[in-house]
Amino acid sequence: MNQILNTKLKKTVNQILYTGTKKEVNQILNTKFDFGQDDSPLYPYSTYTSEILPNKKNWFRFQFIFSIFIIIALIFSGGLYFSYLKKQENRSHDLMANYNIYRLYNSVKENESTETFNGLFGIIEIPKIDLYYPVFSHLTEDLLKIAPCKFYGNTPDKDGNICIAGHNYDNSLFFSNIANLSLNDEIHIFDNNGTQYVYFVYDRYEVVDSDLSPVFDYEQNDKTLTLVTCNNFNSNRIILKAKQKKLL
Repeated sequence: MNQILNTKLKKTVNQILYTGTKKEVNQILNTKFDFGQDDSPLYPYSTYTSEILPNKKNWFRFQFIFSIFIIIALIFSGGLYFSYLKKQENRSHDLMANYNIYRLYNSVKENESTETFNGLFGIIEIPKIDLYYPVFSHLTEDLLKIAPCKFYGNTPDKDGNICIAGHNYDNSLFFSNIANLSLNDEIHIFDNNGTQYVYFVYDRYEVVDSDLSPVFDYEQNDKTLTLVTCNNFNSNRIILKAKQKKLL
């Protein structure tokens, strides 16, 4: 009898516990959370998902679109810049062709010296870096965009220092590669009569842009050539010094 009563009691207790648990589970499942209420336990999460995440998505979308715009602008600007350089190079080549025609088929005018024939000093050639340009007899910003310019000195047949400046575009144009020259590399200067003068590099260094000492750094009885261009990484001037090979 006691065994039967104990069995019934256990079943009754288990039934009550099961029923209570089931009710609690149903209660939880049927509960509707108000995500808009500050006192709701899930309110911070609801705010993050409904406000912060969309804002982040919008920010990432803006960053992506802005990055694409910047890339397109850089490509377009680069294209314009290289087109401009190509145009200047073509102008230099046209000038070179015209210069050769004038020199071959025209005599020098009586009132114009061989130093400044048609506004040109002569030609500079550096075989090692495949450089070959006409040289203007004077220097202006506009002329520098077309070809190297002489800004100091006399003619190659006279003692002294000839200084020639050229732009550095960090490519193969003008004086961009003169920093790659080494000691004893050759530089050729042709005057307006077609006479060739050969120079050998003996020094290379840099100065600040306001330092004019390389212009006057030469021996009075020597024939010296100084090439000047910019170092675009530190705003200094790259100086290349060369001495003329003595004619036999």
